[in-house]
Amino acid sequence: MSQLLDKIDKEHLPRHIAIIMDGNGRWAKEHGQDRLFGHVHGVESVRNIVEGCAELGIGYLTLYAFSTENWDRPEYEVVGLMELLVNTIRDEAETLHKNNIKLHVIGDMSMLPEYARNELKEALEITKDNTGLNLIMALSYSGRWELLNAVKNIAYEVKKGKLEIENIDQDTLQQYLCTSGFPDPELMIRTSGEYRISNFLLYQLAYAELYFTNVRWPDFRKENLYEAIIDFQNRERRFGKISEQIV
Repeated sequence: MSQLLDKIDKEHLPRHIAIIMDGNGRWAKEHGQDRLFGHVHGVESVRNIVEGCAELGIGYLTLYAFSTENWDRPEYEVVGLMELLVNTIRDEAETLHKNNIKLHVIGDMSMLPEYARNELKEALEITKDNTGLNLIMALSYSGRWELLNAVKNIAYEVKKGKLEIENIDQDTLQQYLCTSGFPDPELMIRTSGEYRISNFLLYQLAYAELYFTNVRWPDFRKENLYEAIIDFQNRERRFGKISEQIV
């Protein structure tokens, strides 16, 4: 692991990493267990990766924990996920605080049960003054929901006369997104061998480097994170320009 760590250029780390934590259910099935068993073990990976990002000095880490579409899963799984979420946040809030990690949440909080919202509010309050890693949990989130919400809010401002249509530009739209306070992700990792972005940060991933691995999320550890960062650092990021212009 230290060999991988030595290969990382600490001067050129991605400022913001986003992760689609996929494969908990399949991992559980492979171990002859039900899906919730996989989600429970996925929490250990979250701890490990949050720690790894904090140690490296990554500024922002966004984890896709629960999408708006996940509400359509079997009821026992949704209820179990909510209980797991609440218990994890309750258990981890003080640890996050001790490690100077600031928690943020993006998504449609109104869909979460009240007990989950209360637990989240408490954790957000405990960590609000921290200045280290910004840990952003995408809960009851989807990119399309976010964009629709932003468009509605912009339309509302125009209707009230607070915003002129001629003045609407990309910066305006960005201000109405859940992520308005964060830089766009530079590296997006998806585990478990799926090659899609599944309605995650649709606007923000415009120029992110995408990294896919077959490793199931419950098996994903710091060394896998380091591999993704090394891969990212070996890429040429052109943002629509040609190589010569970048040089």
